[in-house]
Order: sequence, then structure tokens, then C-alpha cells
Amino acid sequence: MSTLLSLSRKAVRAICLLLLAALIVTPLLQIVMRGIFNVPMSGAEELARYFLICLSFIGASYVTLEGGQIRMEEFQALIPPTPRWLLQMGIELCGVVVFAIFFVASVVTILNNLRNQTPTLEMPFWLFMGPLALGAALLAVETIAAMLHTWRRKRPEEKHTVLS
Repeated sequence: MSTLLSLSRKAVRAICLLLLAALIVTPLLQIVMRGIFNVPMSGAEELARYFLICLSFIGASYVTLEGGQIRMEEFQALIPPTPRWLLQMGIELCGVVVFAIFFVASVVTILNNLRNQTPTLEMPFWLFMGPLALGAALLAVETIAAMLHTWRRKRPEEKHTVLS
């Protein structure tokens, strides 16, 4: 199980790097095509926006893994250890529930719109909504992993904000 999770984390990181490169290259190509060749790329802005959406939803699980989400650790540090552990468990449980709801809602939306497509890029709707479903599923998995880690430790996570 940990091998599968490790493999999926590496895949998410590689996909995010590719999406970031595509997000940078698409507007650059649009500028070159318009400025040098006087031939604008049709739909380049929408495609760059789609890459940003994909990067945000898919990359959110990697951010969660690395502890990059906003935690308000300064306030949590004021709470004694046992209530802080309960608070962290509650937060992680709420996260799992919310991400599971996002996942189910996005899958239902995709299934209800299988024959539709986006107006500008004429992209199939399932492809447009797919990053939300995938990102929500990945976030639920990473949040479950964090919750299990906190549960096994039987004590709250220590403050580890890094400012550089």
C-alpha cells in the first residue's frame, strides 16, 4: 500500500511539473506567434487557464503532503497537547469529508454532462471537470494519510513553520 502511495505521489509531482511547464510555454507561444508571425493562437488564454486549473487541483494533494496548507499553528500552539491533538484530528476528519463530497459531486456532474463540451475550446466536459475529481480524490487520500499519522502518534503535530 505504501509503495502504491509513494508511486502516486511521484506521478502527481511529475504531472504538476509538466502542467507548470505547459502553463509557462502556452502564453509564451501565444506572444511569439502574435508578435513575430502576426498569427494569434486561437484559445491560448483558455488553454493556459485550463492548465492553471489542473495544476491547482492536482497539485493540492502534493501541497498537503508537504504541509504547505495554512494551519494557523501559532494559535494551535497556545492549546494544550491533548485538546490540540483532538482539534487536529477533527480538522483532518472534516477535510476528508469535504474532499470526499467534492469528489462525489464532481463525478456526478461529469456523469450528468458526458455529452456536453466547453464553449470556447470545445473540450469534452469530462476532461474539463476531470482535474477536480482527480484532485479531490488525491486530497482525500492525502488527508486520510495525515489523519492516520496523527492518530498513530497519539500526540499533536509540532509547529514547523519555516520562513526563509
